[in-house]
Amino acid sequence: MLSVKNLTKKFAGKDALKGISFEVARGEIYGLLGHNGAGKSTTLGIILSMVSAGSGEVTIDGISVQKNPRKALRKVGAIFESPAFYDYMSGWDNLKVLVGLSGPFDKKAAKEIVEKVGLTERIHSKVGAYSHGMRQRLALAQSLLPEPEILLLDEPTDGLDPEGIKWFRDFVLGLRKERGMTVLFNSHLLSEVEQMCDRVSIIRAGELVYEGAVNDLRDDRPGLRLRASPEGTLTEVVRGFGGEKMPGDRWVFPEDTRIPAVVRALVEAGAEVSEVTPVRRSLEDVYLEHSRLSKP
Repeated sequence: MLSVKNLTKKFAGKDALKGISFEVARGEIYGLLGHNGAGKSTTLGIILSMVSAGSGEVTIDGISVQKNPRKALRKVGAIFESPAFYDYMSGWDNLKVLVGLSGPFDKKAAKEIVEKVGLTERIHSKVGAYSHGMRQRLALAQSLLPEPEILLLDEPTDGLDPEGIKWFRDFVLGLRKERGMTVLFNSHLLSEVEQMCDRVSIIRAGELVYEGAVNDLRDDRPGLRLRASPEGTLTEVVRGFGGEKMPGDRWVFPEDTRIPAVVRALVEAGAEVSEVTPVRRSLEDVYLEHSRLSKP
């Protein structure tokens, strides 16, 4: 559904993107993960033809955004950066004006979308009185009115409270279930990407440092968060069992490792053990590992 090939971009002579490539299949929820400034929004801006690429190409359902942007973007709905509305107008009038810029306004479809995003009671109130969560719901309604095949979301849950984040997550998952919607979104929230996405890419300083299925991120090797002193004894003993150090005092061991034997060996070596906690590899672990490995 979406193909991004070798995107590059410079701002003020500095590389913002360094050959970013990935593909999103139809019906897939795909996440771009990275710190602020990593290049996520620049990538979405190029996909939406709002930012020019230095080189590379984006195609949507086989149509080049660079060569035929109007045709390619007819299939797209998006929330990009901070949604902008006319605060002195009602939510309904905003939808009429903004949707009308790209095509006819379908009143019946608009009512259905407004109800679906939970804004029916406030849609005729001025947007200036909307909370942040309500503005995000209005932006979502606007992005869905063209009946897109793919939805692009730029930090969609940023600034929302926990209830709003859960609502947004459930809504997007429902779109995929009900409509087969393809979704690409970027975020710095590891938990959201882990709970929503089929696959994820990690971008650091304009480079793609990891791409894979979320389920493939699980590491079945036994994992422990180990703390003991002296540190040198801990390292020597654990490495003797084939342990590998990961970020956050986390160690992973070969699959046949007997963890009680590791703890016993530490005690016998004179180490003062303060924590032994079984842990599983999470998306956060992957992010930290690849961020560390990709540092210059």
